[in-house]
Amino acid sequence: MTSNRLTGFVRKKGYPFLCVHAAKKTGVEQDSNIIFVGLKRSPFSFKMDEDLRYDPFFQRHERLVRRELEKFRPDVIHITGLNDVSIMGALLAWKMDVALIGSWHTNLHEYAARRLRKLLRFLPSKQLNSFTDFLEQKIFEGAALYYKMPQIILAPNQELIDQLEKRTGRTAHLMIRGVDTELFSPEKRTVDDDITRFGFVGRLRAEKNVRMLADLEERLLKAGKTKIKFLIVGEGDERGWLEKNMKTAEFTGFLQGEQLSEAYANMDVFVFPSETDAYGNVPQEAMASGVPALVTDKGGPKFIVIDGETGFICKDQDEFAARCIQLIDDPERLSKMKDLSLEFARNRSWDSVFEDVYRAYAETKEFLDNKKKLRKEK
Repeated sequence: MTSNRLTGFVRKKGYPFLCVHAAKKTGVEQDSNIIFVGLKRSPFSFKMDEDLRYDPFFQRHERLVRRELEKFRPDVIHITGLNDVSIMGALLAWKMDVALIGSWHTNLHEYAARRLRKLLRFLPSKQLNSFTDFLEQKIFEGAALYYKMPQIILAPNQELIDQLEKRTGRTAHLMIRGVDTELFSPEKRTVDDDITRFGFVGRLRAEKNVRMLADLEERLLKAGKTKIKFLIVGEGDERGWLEKNMKTAEFTGFLQGEQLSEAYANMDVFVFPSETDAYGNVPQEAMASGVPALVTDKGGPKFIVIDGETGFICKDQDEFAARCIQLIDDPERLSKMKDLSLEFARNRSWDSVFEDVYRAYAETKEFLDNKKKLRKEK
């Protein structure tokens, strides 16, 4: 989503841009000021997530990509994580001596640990947690080694900035995410009744901690809060468990565009129990829809929510339940938090995000140019 927003920004600005991406077929297309280089993955690629694959033989496209890069003559190459496309980009930046910037988008180390805990949950919890914590740390160390290749790093929150600077010795800058306040708006709401709707949007996977939604519903019903409904948007292997264990939930599956914006607007409180998100686009989209967000005190979303104003930062399941009950019982406060959430989101434009990214591009190029100058002087 962020990469699509970036190409939209450069198209509007008219900046020369070459985008290398995985595609259903290999080919090169010119679209106004943007060149798209699509690369087909091999039959040996394997599934990483619902719509994401990894091809161990992706480097077979290197000659084609290098040819296009040599024609384009980039000042900077931007990689977006530990994936087959970006690995090739990093190698070509090194081989061609082109400035390299890397942005961190996904906490792969935490995702891997959560999924493994689910897979091996038959093991004693103490040994399982010890093993997965060790694995999580090692995966992060491996990712940090990869991020030593860029001259500059972009990260979505201050915790990651501090960790990556310490591990890599590189300068890291904040790259937040913007939000489309025309697509996501409280004006898209279509319901008007006395039901309080709690919403979730995202992958229904172990790393999103989605089973907590069933626990939260149970606590609210036990507290006598029966005029509630959960609206759950997304797909994943936890959907079946949630459908069996929730009484008031509506499952929409994957939504996008106007259907997604309507779903957000029909929520009253957004509940995001994930502890592994590096940023948290969805709480921000909820706030643009006039919906305050409840998030955990772990990961990136806590840097988006202003505690007590645009939502709450909750330390555990007890606090999630207490805050939900508080907002059900105090509709006046909920209404005020909706207004503050909308006001916050209106100041998070994508254009301002990418203007900062382009300043980081210039800094990256200057860094390598100075390094090249020093090499020549020696």
